Amino acid sequence: MKTYSAEALPYEFDFSLEDTALVIIDMQRDFCEHGGFGEKLGNDISLTKGIIPTVKVMLDKAREVGMTVIHTREGHRPDLSDCPPAKLNRGRKQGAGIGDEGPMGRILVRGEYGHDIVDELYPIEGEIVIDKPGKDAFYATDLELILRTRGIQHLIVCGVTTHVCVSTTIRAANDRGFDCLLLSDCSAAFDPADHEAAVRNIHQQGGIFGWATTHDKVIAALEVD
Repeated sequence: MKTYSAEALPYEFDFSLEDTALVIIDMQRDFCEHGGFGEKLGNDISLTKGIIPTVKVMLDKAREVGMTVIHTREGHRPDLSDCPPAKLNRGRKQGAGIGDEGPMGRILVRGEYGHDIVDELYPIEGEIVIDKPGKDAFYATDLELILRTRGIQHLIVCGVTTHVCVSTTIRAANDRGFDCLLLSDCSAAFDPADHEAAVRNIHQQGGIFGWATTHDKVIAALEVD
């Protein structure tokens, strides 16, 4: 099993193709396109939309080298039976409730246009899609079972938003014994300050939750003979 070493904080991140997955968190139209849930809440989506080309470069490389690719989508059943009342109420008080009609269908409801992944990053045959009802991609999903079955130990994580679903998933993965590398330039928040704080929180104190780097460092590592 060949080992690759990517420059990262707080120190190099070592991984192999066989035991590593690229996990792309919630690159959905509702968060990354105009008229979606994120924008209806009053957020500037330019930052979340802006990372799409960079994520695409990393995704293309992962596909090229045969790395396991996993996509996640946050959303709920059409009857909202898996959406806690507290979560429903918070959105509706801001004028954009989960399940309400929006420009791209019912907001954050599975099967709706806005719930799905942006065209540029759309999963291809063989890639895993995890539909999750919460921020943590492990909560109420079969993600951990899939990773264990495939012998995955290392996760290269990116997506939106850095301080919510991305960091929550990394923290949950850390507690389960997975080594996580956050791609800071393939992740974004609606507020740059939230993004920067989340990145620092991952790798501080000697890598308390994991490592952080940029996509070019991982690609450079993969291209070393």
